[in-house]
Amino acid sequence: MTRRYALASYLAGALAARTGDEMSGPALMLAGFALTGSATAASALLAGVTVSAVVGGLVLGAILDRAQRPGHLLAGALALYGGGLGLILLGLGRVPFTATLALAVATGLLGPALAGGWTAQLPRVVPGGPPGRANTLDAMTFGAASLAGPALAGGVAEMLGAPTAVVVAGLLIGSAVPAAWRLPRVPGREASAMVGDLATGARFVLGNPALARATFTSVGSCTAQGMLTACVPLLGERALDGAARGAVLLSCVAASGLVANAALARRMIMTPDALIRTGAMVQAVALALAALGRPVALVVAALLAGAGEGPQLTALFAVRHRESPEHLRGQIFTTGASLKITGFAVGAGVAGPLAAQSLSGALLLASGVAVVACVSVPAGVPVPGGGSGGLRPRG
Repeated sequence: MTRRYALASYLAGALAARTGDEMSGPALMLAGFALTGSATAASALLAGVTVSAVVGGLVLGAILDRAQRPGHLLAGALALYGGGLGLILLGLGRVPFTATLALAVATGLLGPALAGGWTAQLPRVVPGGPPGRANTLDAMTFGAASLAGPALAGGVAEMLGAPTAVVVAGLLIGSAVPAAWRLPRVPGREASAMVGDLATGARFVLGNPALARATFTSVGSCTAQGMLTACVPLLGERALDGAARGAVLLSCVAASGLVANAALARRMIMTPDALIRTGAMVQAVALALAALGRPVALVVAALLAGAGEGPQLTALFAVRHRESPEHLRGQIFTTGASLKITGFAVGAGVAGPLAAQSLSGALLLASGVAVVACVSVPAGVPVPGGGSGGLRPRG
């Protein structure tokens, strides 16, 4: 009974936090535009709250790996992240925008807590390691959040105003604090030097062939996903009779990912390593299909992209759980999450201006990025003290 409750509590907290996170980006953009009247300022807020994740992931992961009560640290990070959204909202139109943007960057440092930091705790919630079903259910919270978050942001903004949407996002994230606080402790964990932890974790990811390949492919895929997201308004405007209708494509991606993961929970059709590469290739095909720009092709492309993206995330978690030693697990998960968030931001930033010149060109470039992520995968970098030989537990 305790184990069932713990997993249910874990999943409920993860879903609430991740839905709030998925809601916060669109809500911040809408609030930024409503309160400043500047589309540039609105997009800058989104970039600011995502671009700093790569630094936050490294540091947060190292701290989590040193803590006997990582759940308490995650709870604090969630509370600060939700509170940061509220402070950003209060600053818009009242203080210089540069100060508000700096606050967004600082808030974004905590973003990996909602993704990799939480998932890294799953083996302690399910004793003996994360079975396939628990791992798939965890990945499905991302799909459900990406489906519900933007829809909630748009709906709340339409009915109650964009600033209220930011408040609701912060409250959703804050509602996950109790579940994070109750996460299991790690007995007997000893403190170590922070710099040493950071260096060891980085060496391990670079030197472990499976982790290096999975990280490279997932970051490349996420970069391509960011490029698709940047193209969605123009796709909606040109093919679906309204820029706002482009959001339907993202909902199709998320819904397809959920269905694919539900099927995967029943039967794993290939190894996680192969599934990560296959997911990237499926997304590459979907992006090439989207470049046709026709309504039916766009819907099929969105469904195909989700069928590749959802199982890829589940497989990525499986590889990280399998390859990560206990004392580096938090850092490996948060670093991977932060790299993916940053890749998404870079992809969106590159594709935005390009799509204005050539929408099909931007989508074909995104398809090419996904292909490179699938084909040109590193085999692991031989670094002193790296590799899996002396760090990953056997058996």
